[in-house]
Amino acid sequence: MSNDVVNPAPEDPNLTERVEGIDHNGHSLNTLVPVEQPLTLYLNSQEIVTVMTIGDYPEELALGFFLNQNMLTSEDVIVGTDFDSDLGVIVVRTERETDYEEKLSKKIRTSGCAQGTSFGDIMENFDCIKLPETKVKTSWLYSLSQKINATPSLYLSAGAIHGSVLCKDNRPLAYMEDVGRHNAVDKIAGHMFKQEIRPEDKILYTTGRLTSEMVLKTVQMGIPILISRSGFTAWGVQLARQANLTLIGRARGKRFVALSGTQRLDFDVNPEEIPAERTEAQRKAGQ
Repeated sequence: MSNDVVNPAPEDPNLTERVEGIDHNGHSLNTLVPVEQPLTLYLNSQEIVTVMTIGDYPEELALGFFLNQNMLTSEDVIVGTDFDSDLGVIVVRTERETDYEEKLSKKIRTSGCAQGTSFGDIMENFDCIKLPETKVKTSWLYSLSQKINATPSLYLSAGAIHGSVLCKDNRPLAYMEDVGRHNAVDKIAGHMFKQEIRPEDKILYTTGRLTSEMVLKTVQMGIPILISRSGFTAWGVQLARQANLTLIGRARGKRFVALSGTQRLDFDVNPEEIPAERTEAQRKAGQ
């Protein structure tokens, strides 16, 4: 397992483009926007789905998508991956034979951006997943929020992007971004699979809403704690409670709201003792 921290690469010229426009005063401007391109995922000889993505980490995205849709398991042996950037295609090849024609016929679209999908049999296995009773210190929440918000990213440089961060205690381990929050989570799942990272003591931080899809993916990954700076949906909360997932939202500054799995919380610090988080303007000014 690699100990290297994975961070966004906002300086990568392949992930953004400059576009001419005007601002609210009618002045000309040149602004940075993320790219968006199709990537078709194949599992062995079967075409599964086409997703819209910024184009980085295609192998992690494909592996994570298949894992989170129960098309792959942690026991599967990957014998190869073939990525063609010109065609926008990635093929994941497994040791065992696969045929998901019936599964594909049952797929339902979810509330996720772009190509978010979930499959009926995920719910059939949902009750069988038991999440560990890992504790999370509230001091970690404040520390993670400050570290993640200060990390150079496409979100800070260009906007219109979602991020997911795999964390352990108060340390970010892997920060992935994409145009859809589900893609960013799938990249984390694929990264964990490739690096053989265990989920039991990990935290997943997302910039997106805490929807049913986000809860399902986190539970599928075996991660017991899900945090977001954004809010909740009712079904997301219901599923989190059903799975005993610790669900923490509206995590901004010194505040957060926990609506599920609150027994894992260790209130080890007074929020009033936490230094105020610097604004983006202050960070850019070096204050």
